[in-house]
Amino acid sequence: MPRQNRVTPFGELIATPARGTLMGNRGCLHDLQQRIRRPFAGRRWIACVLQFKGRRRDVMAPGRYTELFFLDEATALAAGHRPCAECQRERYRLFREHWVMANRARGGSSRPSVDEIDRALHAERIGDRLAKRTYVARLSRLPAGAMVAGDDGGAYLVQDGALAAWTPSGYAATAPPAADRSVRVLTPRSIVRAIAHGYPVAVHDSARSRAGSRSR
Repeated sequence: MPRQNRVTPFGELIATPARGTLMGNRGCLHDLQQRIRRPFAGRRWIACVLQFKGRRRDVMAPGRYTELFFLDEATALAAGHRPCAECQRERYRLFREHWVMANRARGGSSRPSVDEIDRALHAERIGDRLAKRTYVARLSRLPAGAMVAGDDGGAYLVQDGALAAWTPSGYAATAPPAADRSVRVLTPRSIVRAIAHGYPVAVHDSARSRAGSRSR
């Protein structure tokens, strides 16, 4: 039976046999029976590579952090995670560079610490009663790589001129949006700004292949 440790763009944890391309954590969320008991433990929500320096872990070991998995980086960012400063050091530095430049109005240091970034992201991703915090924006103003909620309750990846439906195993068929409209944005606002500034979001192969088929 699959464990409940796959993260959706809404930040929810689901059980699915589909494999992810990134790992991450929010602290220890499970009990001795590997049941999820809390949505997070602390502000440090990170996204990690699947393999790093030959380290091996027993998934959901007692008292250890809960290994979470993501379809791709776009999903991790939508859920409110950032690149790990250890196993994704260069990605983290690139993310921080774009995040700082795109969010100058926030004040603070020009070289913010990991803790400063995590505090800012936590305020953007968690709302009342631990619900995911979202905001409304015009679809035409969102960069490719951001994710939005659809009227059907699903999550959609913004691509150039189209939306791709998120599923645990990949992105479903894409179609141009019917018209520019207001949408509920899942990716935290400061991360959306960083993406718009030029941060190159990594997406699942299924999104790239569908984008390529539309261009032919």
